[in-house]
Amino acid sequence: MAITQQHNLTVIEKSHWKSYHHDAGYTKWARLLDGEIVHTWAEADRDIVLDFMDVDLLKIVLNESGLDSKQFHVIFDLNHVTDISYTYKKAITELLFHWQPFLGVVCFFNVCPSMSIIVQSFSAVAPENFCILQTETYQDALKNVMAFKAKEPFSEDSEIHGLIQIPEIKRNFLGALARMSWLNMLDDPISIESPDSQHYPFFQAIEAFRSDLKAKDLEKEIEIKQLKSDFKTRITQTIIKMNAQTEVGKKSIHDLEAQVSTLKSRVAAQDMELTRVATAISEKTNALRNLLDQIHALDIDTNVKRKMTDDCLKLLETETIEKRLNIELTETDSHFLSKLQKKHPNLNQRELRISLLVKLNYDTVEIAHSVGISTRGMESIRYRMHKKLGLGKHESIKTYLSDFSTAYSA
Repeated sequence: MAITQQHNLTVIEKSHWKSYHHDAGYTKWARLLDGEIVHTWAEADRDIVLDFMDVDLLKIVLNESGLDSKQFHVIFDLNHVTDISYTYKKAITELLFHWQPFLGVVCFFNVCPSMSIIVQSFSAVAPENFCILQTETYQDALKNVMAFKAKEPFSEDSEIHGLIQIPEIKRNFLGALARMSWLNMLDDPISIESPDSQHYPFFQAIEAFRSDLKAKDLEKEIEIKQLKSDFKTRITQTIIKMNAQTEVGKKSIHDLEAQVSTLKSRVAAQDMELTRVATAISEKTNALRNLLDQIHALDIDTNVKRKMTDDCLKLLETETIEKRLNIELTETDSHFLSKLQKKHPNLNQRELRISLLVKLNYDTVEIAHSVGISTRGMESIRYRMHKKLGLGKHESIKTYLSDFSTAYSA
C-alpha cells in the first residue's frame, strides 16, 4: 500500500486494486482520494471499449477503506474510451439506483465526443436527487466533487463547470431510451409532446418502439412457458418410460429366477434319478454275480452251463459299461473338454459330453442310452456336430477327436 499527498489530498494506492481485462486489452485501476473519492481509470496503449464494470473491484476498495456504509464519490477517467458495452451501461445504471444513499457524486472526465451522448443518457436516467457531472480534466473533477462535499455551489467558471446541461426534451428522450434499454422498464409510459411540437414524431416513434418491445417480451414469456411445459411433459414421459423399463427388468429378473429354480429342480431330480439308476445297477450286478455263482454250482450239461455263464458275463459287461458312463470325469477328460470348448464354443453341453464318449470309443447305442435319446436322434446330433466341428464330408468325428486329444495332450 502507498499513501501520498496530491493537491493537498491523501492518496491511497494498493497493488491489488486492479482488474485485468485480457480480451478487451486494458487494465482497470482504482485508488482512494481524500478518504471518500474513488478514482478509477483504464490503463491502455490504444482506444478501447469497456466490456464490463468492475463492481467487485469497487466493493474491495470500499470494504478495505471502511466505506461500506458511508458516503463515497466516484470519478471516472474515460481517456482512451470510445464506447462501452451494453453490460457496462446496465451496471452503471444499476450503480446509480442500488448504491443510494451512500453514492454521492459521479463525475466523468476526459470524455470523447462519441461517449458524450452516453454520459448524458446516464444523467437523464438517474434519480432526480442524484448528481452526475462531466468535466474536461481530472483537476476539474476534483474541484467539483470537493465543492459537493463542502456543500458549496459548483463553480460558474465555464472551464470547470461540471453540471450536465441538456434541454428538457432531450433529457426526456434519452431517459426513455435508457429506461427501456438498460432497465427493461417497458411498462413505464413515455411522456409524449403535444402533436403540434416538432419533436412529436420522435416521441411517438419511441412509444411505438416501447409497445413493440413489450409485445416481444410477452411473446418470449409465452414461448418460455411453452418450453417449460414441453420440458415438464418430456420429463414426465421419460420417468414413465424409465418406470416401465424398470418393471420390465423386474419381470425379466423374476422370469430368470423362475428358470433357474426350474433348472435346479430338474438337476436335483436328475441327481436323484442317477442315484436310483446307480443303485439299481449295483443291485443288478450283485444279483448277476450271485446267479453266476449258482450256475457254476449246478450239475448240468457243460454246453448249457457255458451258454448260461456267457449270458451272465455279457449282462455283467453291459452293467459295467452303464456304470462307467455315469462316473465323474478324470483330469485328462476335463482337460480335453476344456480345450475342445475353447476351440469350438458353439458346441453345447450335451454335444461336449457326446464328444468325450466318442473319444472314449463308446458306440452309438451306448452313447444314446447315456444321454437319454434314441439311436436315430443320436445320428441327427452327430450330423450337426459334424458341421459345427467344420469337418469335410468324408472326415470322421472319432478320428478328428482322437487327433485333437493327442495334439493337446502332447
